[in-house]
Amino acid sequence: MRRGLWITLAASLAFAAIILARLPAAWVVPGAGKSPAGCASANGTLWSGTCLGLTLEHQGFGDISWELRPARLLAGRLAAHVILTGPQVRGGADAEAGFHQHLILRDLSADLPLDPTYMRGLPAGVRGQARLRLSLAEFENNALTRLQGRIEVHDLENRDGRATRLGSYALDFPAVAGEPTGKLKDLDGPLSVDGTLRLTRQGGFDVQGTVAPRPGAPAELTDNLRFLGSPAPSGRRQFSLSGTF
Repeated sequence: MRRGLWITLAASLAFAAIILARLPAAWVVPGAGKSPAGCASANGTLWSGTCLGLTLEHQGFGDISWELRPARLLAGRLAAHVILTGPQVRGGADAEAGFHQHLILRDLSADLPLDPTYMRGLPAGVRGQARLRLSLAEFENNALTRLQGRIEVHDLENRDGRATRLGSYALDFPAVAGEPTGKLKDLDGPLSVDGTLRLTRQGGFDVQGTVAPRPGAPAELTDNLRFLGSPAPSGRRQFSLSGTF
């Protein structure tokens, strides 16, 4: 009797798995306008599918496809390889979500514009292009706890009033314990910058470093640096900036 019960249970679980594996994505994925996130249409299945015309809070991002990894469900985690293809935002990652708002992104690659449309809290006049190449990004309870890899910002501009070119910059985050802390440096442009960026578990940031104008830097930019105080004998001025996201 006990053996028959286990056989029946195993058969029921297998049948449920087959149904879930073939469940059309359109039955599960919400349509555009019906929730904060939705799709104009969905193809494929729950395990392997595509969302065409992804919208997040009424903003279009393009198409997203996914390939779930069912084996991770046995560990109580939802894992998938995700690819986003859009006219402005492109990227992909191996994503894994668990309890307590625990999210891990591995091999994250993304290219997106610095634009308040896509990045809330960004000053309205700031524009540029961001490039992310991260081997690891981990979040717990909505706080970024680990970050490894490189973030670059190219062609940064301040468009408040007359457009001012600010250059290109890079942040390198090594694989170390503690709060994520990246090395900040310029790649090109009118400013020579060297410093660090620390991200706190409370959703804040702290930037410390030194800056100096390069020959030919716009006069407006050079004048603004004077607010940082007198330069050191090397010609560099210290700066600091902190805040919350």
